[in-house]
Amino acid sequence: MASKLDRLLDMIHPSKTIQECEKRADDAINGFAPKCAHTESWDQFCSCLIRFLRHTTATLLRLKQEVSVGPGFDWGRCCQILTWAYGATGYMAAFEIARTGNEGGLYAVLKTFAYALAEEYANGEIETIVNLYWNSLSVGERLSACDEYLDKYGQLLPSEMTENCAARVRANLPRVLEEHPHLIQHLNLIGRA
Repeated sequence: MASKLDRLLDMIHPSKTIQECEKRADDAINGFAPKCAHTESWDQFCSCLIRFLRHTTATLLRLKQEVSVGPGFDWGRCCQILTWAYGATGYMAAFEIARTGNEGGLYAVLKTFAYALAEEYANGEIETIVNLYWNSLSVGERLSACDEYLDKYGQLLPSEMTENCAARVRANLPRVLEEHPHLIQHLNLIGRA
């Protein structure tokens, strides 16, 4: 019989969280029709990204219609995502890529944007599921979950995490569990190489 930990790890498996969000990001990219192949002006670029943000958010969250708080908020959200994806001046770098058509042009910017947003939503989903799991456990169950996780997956963790009776894992198991799907996905990618 599967333990609570096994059921949690099944719920946050990369195929059900990360990869599922990536598939929906692909759907958003494929279902979006930009008004032009590349953007000539800053206003055109901003308008395109705001439309794409609304479209992609609705697709990732499986909403029936797009939702917007307002163009100012939506543009601020776009800037957050572009900064995360391209660095401190990400919105300017993305505009130059879209304007010039270099490095994949507008399509590459939209793809990077969609995957960054998908990663954020997948991480949020994983964090929520882990927190619900962790908060449902008694103190004894938390200690047992640590032991069970270390028995099953301790060999996959870096040695600095498991030294000193795995004190770092024991002190931060919810955070370790949030990273577990990324670890499994990384190991799966290594196995394919």
